[in-house]
Formats: sequence, C-alpha cells, structure tokens
Amino acid sequence: MTSLGEKIAAFPESPGIYFFKNAAGGVIYIGKAQRLRDRVRSYFQPSDDPKVANILSETADVDYILTDSEREAAFLENNFIQQNQPKFNLRLKDDKSFPFIKVNLGEPFPGVYFRRKVSQGKSRTFGPFSPANEARKTIHLASKFFGLRTCEEAVYKNRRRPCLEYDLKLCTAPCVGRIARMDYAENVADALLFLEGKTEKLAGILKARMERAAADEAFEAAAHWRDVLKALDQVRIKPAIISVRLEDQDIFGYSGGAGLHAFHIFVMRKGKVVRSHERVLEAGPGRAEDELLREALIAFYADHDFPPKILVPFLPAGKAAAAVELAGPGGRPPEILVPARGKNRALLDMAKKNAERVLAARDEGLGPLIALKNALGLTALPVRIEGFDVSNTQGQETVASLVTFENGRPFKDGYRKFKIRTVEGPNDVAAMEEALRRHFGRILEEKAALPDLVLVDGGKPQLNTAKRVLDSLGLTSQPLASLAKREELLFIPGHRDGIRLERTSPALKLVQHIRDEAHRFAITFHRQRRSKSSFT
Repeated sequence: MTSLGEKIAAFPESPGIYFFKNAAGGVIYIGKAQRLRDRVRSYFQPSDDPKVANILSETADVDYILTDSEREAAFLENNFIQQNQPKFNLRLKDDKSFPFIKVNLGEPFPGVYFRRKVSQGKSRTFGPFSPANEARKTIHLASKFFGLRTCEEAVYKNRRRPCLEYDLKLCTAPCVGRIARMDYAENVADALLFLEGKTEKLAGILKARMERAAADEAFEAAAHWRDVLKALDQVRIKPAIISVRLEDQDIFGYSGGAGLHAFHIFVMRKGKVVRSHERVLEAGPGRAEDELLREALIAFYADHDFPPKILVPFLPAGKAAAAVELAGPGGRPPEILVPARGKNRALLDMAKKNAERVLAARDEGLGPLIALKNALGLTALPVRIEGFDVSNTQGQETVASLVTFENGRPFKDGYRKFKIRTVEGPNDVAAMEEALRRHFGRILEEKAALPDLVLVDGGKPQLNTAKRVLDSLGLTSQPLASLAKREELLFIPGHRDGIRLERTSPALKLVQHIRDEAHRFAITFHRQRRSKSSFT
C-alpha cells in the first residue's frame, strides 16, 4: 500500500481540488490549488496551526480531481463542499454560491443585476464569477459602455428624476424617458454580445487605451484599463463545471490501456458538477471499446439513478438497446450523446483527463499484477501477496520473515517476524515449514482473509514444503509460487520445469522486489537477534 508521502509526491503540478479522507473513506476536508502537489505537501510540513493538526490526525488518504484552471477548481470546490459538508471546511457550507449576472428581458427596459442563483423565465443569466467582485465589475462595464440600468424594478418604477448614475454617465435614465425604447433595445443587444464573451473588438479598443496611458505614464489610468480587460477575460472564460441551463446530466470520461480501462464520471445536477466516480475495468485483448462502455454504463447505473442525458466520448455498442436497458420496463430511456464542441465537450475532455490520471495510477501498481496473474495462470488478480524468507548463521538464531505487498507495494502493517523454535541446525526448509504453519494456522483460527498469492524464497524444495503445509491445513486451492535465486525461475505446483520470465518483465521485477524485501527484513531481524546474543 502506497504511503501518503509517496502518493502525494506523485500528484501533478496542475490545478484541481483535493480531498482529505478518514479511515472509513469519508471526506473530512476539501481544498483547491493552482499546483496540487505543492499545496497538499504543505499540509505535511511542520506547523503550529491547530486546524491542520486536527485534519492530519484523522487523515488516512488523500485524493484529487484535475481541472483546467484554478478558477474552475474554485467552482468545483464550492460544489463539492456543499454536497459533502466536510467537518473541517468552515466556509462555503451554506447554499450561498458564486454569483451570476442576470439580464431580465421580460421588462420593457431590461436591467442588469447581481444574483446568487440562476433565474428562469424571460431572462438571460451569465457566469458564474469568481471572485464575486468580478461580477460587480462586469455589471459596471455593462452600465458604463451600454448605459444599462442596474436599479431594481421597484426603484425604477417609482423614480421621478434621474439618479446619480445618470450624472456619472453610467445609465441612460430610461426611468424618466431620456432614451427611446428602440435605442435602449439596441444597447441591450450590444450588452448581451459583451456578456456572451464576443468582446474581441471591445478588448482591442481597451488594450489600445491601456497601452496609450502607459506610454503617457498615466499609470493609474493604465491600471484601470488593465482591470477592465481582466473583467472582460472573466466574461470570455466560461467554466464548464457550472451551467446556467440547470441540466441534469452525467459525463463519462474514458482512457484505455493494456488490459485496463478507466472511466471517470462527473455527475451534474441542476447545472452543477456535484460528485464524481471512478470505475476501472480489467479486459483482455480484443475487447471493443464500445462494448466496454456499454458494460460500464450498465454497471454504474445498477447502483445510481440515471439522468435525462448522458455524455460519452463515443457511442456504446447497441446504443438504443443500452438506453432502454438502463430505463427498464416502461421507463423513459436517457439520451446518450457525443458532444462535438462547446461546454459539454470541455466537460468531457476534463473527465477524460481524470480518467487518464486514474489509469496511470492503476497502471503503476496493477500492470505488474496483471502480468504476474497471466504468467502464473491465476484466476484472480494477486492484489495481496505474502512473501516468506529464512535467515540464520550456521543454524544459529534462525528466524523467518513475512512481508506483505498490496497493489504491488509494500504494506508494512502486514509484516511479521518469526523466531524459529523447533528447528536445530541449518535447515531452511524446516524453518520455512514452521513459519508457514504458524502463520496460516493463526489465519484459520482468527478467520482472517487469505492472501491472493504466497511467494516463498527458494526453488522446488521450498515450494513442495509450502504446498505440503497448506494442504495439511485444508488450503488446497491457495495460490502458491517460489522464486529460485540462481536462475530467477518461478515455480508453481504442477509446473515441472519452472517459468522463465523476460528480464524486463514487470512481473519478474515485482516478485524480485518481494523476495528482496523479505530477505532484507529477515536478515535485519537475524542480525538483531545475533547482536543481542553476542552481547549477552
């Protein structure tokens, strides 16, 4: 099992959100970062912050989701905190969200407003904006450049003379008839283009003003136009993870490798990505990707409700039949779509990026396991492997070691030491027999889980001894192998000549790692015993 330090060291230098999880897998803290690795690593540096200490005291795992920018990470962080309500997140737990801009087209003279929620009806909504001040800046620009009013309808209807906004040239005062309805409608149309992000021409004008002010050393004015340009950028950059259309849809990102296929699913409800799920399928060569997608869809929606729309990177095999199967008898099948562009395509690309991350993480640990499974002809992936070795000096202070590997990595909590009690003299085979009998006898007594593979150091004699011990305990179907040092041959029951793997095989490298770790652990314990005996 990978330690937290090793896992965090493999985090990317990319924007995203991170999750601290407790031993039960519950999310206890969520944060955002411009560079995930640096931000998460900072929590594990010496600190006097009691909040950090409390978070780390309950942390058993750390995970993350990649985004395209820090701004999108901020939106996703907000959504996930509201959905998960982590105990150590004090901010963003209420339903207050990032702001939007609303233009109410149902009014004779539409106004532009700051809103926290998406509106329905005869209105256009733009955003969200982060930070909130960017929404206010954008409203200011809309009133400054296009003369749109910003007062609420009740104030607008009761006004008898122009307000200060008119004197400051921030409004055309439609409340008292200072502009014709047709002219105001033209201004609204221009403002909508601006809010839609079609601002190239306007941005060019403002950039020229900024450069001219800087050349004239009018730095305050240049800074003002710079800030206005930044506000325009906020309008142009539309985060994919929040939609003003309030859709309910799921997004399936996919990445395929040699024998492994990963799916990352974003769950969007009421226009917000609020959850994500990961699925990894193991499939042999020759499996078509559209068949795997169909299998993933049916498996996922066996445990989850499906939305009206599902976005996929390619159509599943038997698209229509798959949709009907998801809906069940008499149900309305979901739409299964492949977006080509726009926000939905951006969402799909982000989901794919996270699927690639999942696959890369699994490939690192599971690739050798798949190769080992195929080499030994195992029926299941050897996720948990226990390796045994013996150490002594001319029969003195004989000890045995047990090391445990999970997902291809050392799991230190599963390490055990054995002081050999019943063997006299240098007899490694008998010492191995005692260690195996004691260990598996305890497993049966405690009704604990058996490993997926037992690996003993040595050749056929050690293998035959281990097989005899396991059979005598009734563990006749326990997968077993041994690794001979001289020629690095793998032996398994029923395979007479041994299995010779390529020197570069990831399966061979894994069993060598387990063998060497068992040897290191055994000889360290033996030296401790020998030093203690010599001192005595």
